[in-house]
Amino acid sequence: MTSGLWELVLKGIWVTVQLLVFSALLAAAVSFVVGIARTHRLWIVRFLAGFYTEVFRGTSALIMIFWVFFVLPPAFGWQLVPMWAGTLALGLTYGAYGSEIVRGALNSVDPAQREGGIALSFSPWQRLRLILLPQAVPEMIPPFSNLLIELLKGTALVSVMGMGDLAFSGNLVRLALQESAEIYTYILLIYFVIAFLLTRVMRGLEKRLKAGLGRVPEGGGKKLPAPRPETTAVGAEAAGGR
Repeated sequence: MTSGLWELVLKGIWVTVQLLVFSALLAAAVSFVVGIARTHRLWIVRFLAGFYTEVFRGTSALIMIFWVFFVLPPAFGWQLVPMWAGTLALGLTYGAYGSEIVRGALNSVDPAQREGGIALSFSPWQRLRLILLPQAVPEMIPPFSNLLIELLKGTALVSVMGMGDLAFSGNLVRLALQESAEIYTYILLIYFVIAFLLTRVMRGLEKRLKAGLGRVPEGGGKKLPAPRPETTAVGAEAAGGR
């Protein structure tokens, strides 16, 4: 390929990375808000969070991109640029999947940990912040890593809006060179490299978080028991309130 075509591919990589970062941040925020809401004590909060999850899990991400880009703006009299339309559609869609990860991780925490927080007269927010999340977040990392890889592959869908991401740029290069096998092989390898780097980062984050709880990730040794509430930050909080 010529330098100009390589420059086009590099621009596509940069657009894909930006879209991945923006949509991943939105998806993470949605995951935690909706996932925590699904464990709320009020049924109406759980119902609304569950309704959102089912709607976005049950619709196509591609059609959601079309809807956000072509249907939603005219209804409100404004137009979204492709980057933000893609971010909104992907973030909301994959955030619905992530909310189930958060809900499952929170519910997997030993009930004795919750009871310990109640015994210490912690508010629901204190129990969530000091007891549940510190133990649940490390368990979220492996499924979140898989979801992040799926989100990376989902970014290719924005090419239908004419957005110059990696998939769109690769197709332009293919048309210019009339060479499908070579170009698409390069694109596959680029996606693989990005996914591999994301996996390494997430695995390192998992080890770091579990080390803070005295645990070892799978394959790294025996998993130690979860710390009791009074031996973690809970103890400091309780001591300060006495």
